Amino acid sequence: MQSGLQSKPIIALAMGDPAGISPELTAKIAALDEVHAAARLIVIGDRRVFDRGAEIAGVRLDIRSVPADDPLEAGSWPVFVDLGHLDPATVEQGVAAIEGGSFALKNFRHALTMAKHGQADAVCFTPFNKKAMRLAHPPYDDEISFSAEEIGITGPASEFNILDRLWNARVTSHVPLSQVASLITTDRVLKGLQLADSAMRRAGFERPRLAVAGLNPHAGDGGNFGREEIDVIGPAVEEARSLGIEADGPFPSDTVFLRAKSGTFDGVLTMYHDQGQIAMKLMGFDRGVTLLGGFPFPICTPAHGTAYDIAGRGIANIGATRAAILLAAEMAASRRRAATPASL
Repeated sequence: MQSGLQSKPIIALAMGDPAGISPELTAKIAALDEVHAAARLIVIGDRRVFDRGAEIAGVRLDIRSVPADDPLEAGSWPVFVDLGHLDPATVEQGVAAIEGGSFALKNFRHALTMAKHGQADAVCFTPFNKKAMRLAHPPYDDEISFSAEEIGITGPASEFNILDRLWNARVTSHVPLSQVASLITTDRVLKGLQLADSAMRRAGFERPRLAVAGLNPHAGDGGNFGREEIDVIGPAVEEARSLGIEADGPFPSDTVFLRAKSGTFDGVLTMYHDQGQIAMKLMGFDRGVTLLGGFPFPICTPAHGTAYDIAGRGIANIGATRAAILLAAEMAASRRRAATPASL
């Protein structure tokens, strides 16, 4: 039988953009008793940047540095994998830079590699800045495609926004709004529903209730404002229902979240990025979590960005980062239990 400590999932936490609030968020989370109770934490970054973040955050903690090639030999948790790749004196706060992007990418890649090789049960990261990431790695599109390439998966993957027990999935994500309509197909909507249903079941929903948003104003108003709801989205919902997925819609996007918030639905599938992001962030900006779904292990981050405007002031709210870590720990613990044969 595993000890209480050994039974806790291991989370690899990659430090994000050093010019924003990521260093202080990482330090605050590493000092949080609630996190220690839920998981064994391995922080990945540069110890000098982390210590600077702890100073800004006003937290004191005992975190031991361990070798990058053997972090699991730790006798106490949390631990720090020091890649030693960025001097905080060279970081200009509030500015997206190639150095910051390189720092975050290397940390994230290391965390993904650990999870891929079974050294961690989940991956989390504090906020990235996409401009900095692209400066460091021009092919960088988003965390989904980067993670898929690093892990080596080719199946469907998507980004979910989660607020408490309400989930938001999307058919398209980081694409120009001018391209959205052409990307909405019956197959894409169906795959979005299948992935949402699968991810939510892995997160503990027995039979997730999914609402589907329309693309056009008033969900097309019976074809007066567009036919995507009739010709594309509706048929996908019907096919999903035939496969045992509890899906309904399409509903007007300006009211569907009101119904979900009231408890009628567990999740909403939206057609494009801001259609769901605006609603979710209005309901709980400081608690929202982004989960990358379709991967062999949970990948979580706070749903907000790097907050360059308040970097270095020690006032960053840890609510969303805390929620991301605890969701990753809950999902990883559930996966561990499912993989462990019941005791006789």
